[in-house]
Amino acid sequence: MPVRLGPRVLVSVPRRNELPAKARSVHRPAHMKIVAVANQKGGVGKTTTAVNLGCALAERGQRILIVDLDPQGNATSSLGMQELEGESLYEPLLGGASIIERIFPTRLERLFLVPADLDLAGAEVEIARMNDHLTRLKQTLSILRSDQTFDFILLDCPPSLGILMTNALAAADEILTPIQCEYFALEGLVKIVRVVEQVRDSGANEQVEIGGIVMTMFDGRTKLSAQVVAEVRAHFGERVYATVIPRTVRLSEAPSFGKSVLEYDPKGTAARAYRALAEEFLKRHDSLATVRG
Repeated sequence: MPVRLGPRVLVSVPRRNELPAKARSVHRPAHMKIVAVANQKGGVGKTTTAVNLGCALAERGQRILIVDLDPQGNATSSLGMQELEGESLYEPLLGGASIIERIFPTRLERLFLVPADLDLAGAEVEIARMNDHLTRLKQTLSILRSDQTFDFILLDCPPSLGILMTNALAAADEILTPIQCEYFALEGLVKIVRVVEQVRDSGANEQVEIGGIVMTMFDGRTKLSAQVVAEVRAHFGERVYATVIPRTVRLSEAPSFGKSVLEYDPKGTAARAYRALAEEFLKRHDSLATVRG
């Protein structure tokens, strides 16, 4: 069944055998990695980072799945796929369907999406009543982990500390935290660190940690942005990515056209920044694979 992606693009809903093949020519991580893009504070560039990093990684030959866990569906609409109503993780999380049935191709090669809709808000309430309420997403994603179809799964988390956020942290190998270059940046980081500790202590995921921090909305015209970056780096050291994402009009405009900034303004400063972030991201994970291997 064809699905309309925005006003102009048509693609087909993938069957199982239409998922990305295991190509041999591109360097791949030793194991698929699940990365939760998370910050309980809204407006920090979380969805922007999940979408544009995912696009930049796909551009570099990686097989990427973005899972939209926010009932507002901002990652879904940012890719022009807001018409996919009723196709969220709601049923898979409750055991009524497989996640395979909810994976859709985007118009970009090697980039796939599990969309979100308002049904996910109801899932928060229903999952909370279950005995395994912290690990529902981990169980849902297990088929993809064993299958190794994708190189990276990016979980775009809601800006809250609810059930969906904690499920994402319980399912993830690591957390990527976008932090805006503003006054209360460190305060938000302290809260996410506490939540990570709670997930570890619960036994839901004893290995999860903040693998990286991305500074977003950097404004080179102000001293405050540079001061915030310096302060975060002083506290978190090498966990902070060298790449800084600038605040640009084009980056803000792109979602309204259902496009990543790499499509909307491919030669702009924001697109260059996300491509640099993708390169740094892959280098970090290549180093981790070497150490662990």
